[in-house]
Amino acid sequence: MTTTPIAGRATVVAARATELTKVYGQGETQVVALDHVSVDFRAAEFTAIMGPSGSGKSTLMHCVAGLDDFSSGSVRIGDTELGTLKDRQLTRLRRDKIGFIFQAFNLLPTLTAQENITLPMDIAGRKPDKQWLEEVVGMLGLGDRLAHRPSQLSGGQQQRVAVARALASRPEIIFGDEPTGNLDSRAGAEVLGFLRNSVRQLGQTVVMVTHDPVAAAYADRVVFLADGRIVDELHGPTADAVLDRMRMLPGGTGAPHGRGQAAAHRTV
Repeated sequence: MTTTPIAGRATVVAARATELTKVYGQGETQVVALDHVSVDFRAAEFTAIMGPSGSGKSTLMHCVAGLDDFSSGSVRIGDTELGTLKDRQLTRLRRDKIGFIFQAFNLLPTLTAQENITLPMDIAGRKPDKQWLEEVVGMLGLGDRLAHRPSQLSGGQQQRVAVARALASRPEIIFGDEPTGNLDSRAGAEVLGFLRNSVRQLGQTVVMVTHDPVAAAYADRVVFLADGRIVDELHGPTADAVLDRMRMLPGGTGAPHGRGQAAAHRTV
């Protein structure tokens, strides 16, 4: 397992991108979505990825999560290099080591909450760890909702089921793409609190793309992208501090390009 020294101790790196580049199109229509991005995501840490529209934040998450290919560079999940995997191996890695939480919930309407939670493991032919599943369900307050179908649940409850599904197989890392984007502020705060607790209490690793400074304030650190590059980061964020940094970004509301530039490789 890859480690990086933090204040005299070795910390496990759950995922690492090195010189990651993603280019769409060719010639005059070419768009560089990611421009030699290097970043580490440490185990048992909650990281938010932010940036202006078109900055590359979702592309970065999708490439690191193995949902999209990349033009050059490398991505590792734990000790596994994604670029060396064949399609079947990549599918297995995503199933066994990665959890996903998406804005649209992606629950199957004909299944109960419990069946939706265990579906990925059922497909893989694996039995869930009963004690772990009970812990996750209890933490998310879903104990009395397991027999309900999605249509019988509120939006916040549906997203909690999606969070439980991502946690249930105990993946090495969970990726969330605007996981509270379809929720009202109260339900969104509940889901973010559960993600925060999964890091603190369960030792989970969470990487979340968001445009919301309030959501980002639940994270341990925020990584900022602009024009396909990492330009800044913030530890122990508050909503106000995140908003101030966003205003300084290229494409934000007023800082000159390059202000707040950070080191090319983020091993923090």
